[in-house]
Amino acid sequence: MEQLISENKNFIRGIIRKLTGFYNEDIEQEIYIKAWKNLNSYHEEGKIKHWIACIASSVCKDYFRSRQYHQNVSETRDEETLASLSVKQTPEKTLDTKQRQKIILGAIDALPSQYRNIIIWYEFEELSYEQISQKTKLPLGTIKSRLYNARKLLAEKLKFLKGETYE
Repeated sequence: MEQLISENKNFIRGIIRKLTGFYNEDIEQEIYIKAWKNLNSYHEEGKIKHWIACIASSVCKDYFRSRQYHQNVSETRDEETLASLSVKQTPEKTLDTKQRQKIILGAIDALPSQYRNIIIWYEFEELSYEQISQKTKLPLGTIKSRLYNARKLLAEKLKFLKGETYE
């Protein structure tokens, strides 16, 4: 377990920052606990990094559902409301950043696995097209195509975040 933590510490912290908008030691610890408890269920079908990234994603989603998150958001909103009374809010600014991240995470989770995996590897694990191609044993063109299609699906699902309306 120590080796798993030392090899993936920066990777996990990066995922936490990308998904929540900040580093949270409690979330990191929860990821390691879940990984340790479920280590016997890991099947060597893929890299352990992908498996632990899925755990990290799940723990971050759980955090957004937690009482602690809602309490923090409530306190933050009270402070932000007082600070922004004189500032005109646009529709984009009214949607809380963390809520946006939760919505984006849900949209990524809802993608078909062939697209979801490519997005996770490219955007979160920061693998290159070539690395993903080697990992999946798929041609480079297929990787690029799937990443394009994944982004297109996400853009369609998330266009309301930009203030665009559904047609």
